[in-house]
Amino acid sequence: MWHITLTLAGKPGDPEDVRRALERLAHEHPFLLAGRYAADHAEVRYWEEAPNLHDAAAIAMRLWGEHRQSAGLPPWELIGLEVVDRQTYQTRAGAPAPLPVQPGRVQPF
Repeated sequence: MWHITLTLAGKPGDPEDVRRALERLAHEHPFLLAGRYAADHAEVRYWEEAPNLHDAAAIAMRLWGEHRQSAGLPPWELIGLEVVDRQTYQTRAGAPAPLPVQPGRVQPF
């Protein structure tokens, strides 16, 4: 299992339409964990079953387009993709918040 975070953005629309579309996406794609939205961007987090990261990323990159019509999703573009394995996700979830990253520095988590 891979934890996916998709970030999408595009021409602004009615935020209520975006919310309803994300709710329909959650119904169509049952592994959806969370969705956040605004008039011009959205973030979707979910679990994906795939044998490796490459396949998980390829599936994730198609998700929005494959559900665009059926869920009524806005015609936005993918602007961000994060794919992490289950262990990394669980480690992050159980760890205290890291210090802010400082430009030009290499620092521990």
